[in-house]
Amino acid sequence: MKLVTAIIQPSNLDVVQKALIRKGIQGMTVTEVSGYARQHGHAEVYRGAEYTVDFIGKIKIEVVCTDANVPTVVEAIVEGARTGQVGDGKVWVVPVESVTRVRTGETDAAAL
Repeated sequence: MKLVTAIIQPSNLDVVQKALIRKGIQGMTVTEVSGYARQHGHAEVYRGAEYTVDFIGKIKIEVVCTDANVPTVVEAIVEGARTGQVGDGKVWVVPVESVTRVRTGETDAAAL
């Protein structure tokens, strides 16, 4: 099993969700996060004063899936999140040792 994690633009969340559903992926966890990479923040004007915003709002998506589904999940996320602009995001995959469904006690692949 693997944990696929992605950081994307908030405006692309609906597109990514629909792409995952179309490919048969049944669940994901979404968290609002902030950070920066190549964008390094930006300046905003509020009531006539300029402020530097160091952190940019992003969306973090997490999907636990079987090893066989990893390419499908990554492809759906990249396909839905890509605009071709700096700040589109990143996707990474890490191993998961165990998963347990709390309601039923099912473990590993049965818990997905």
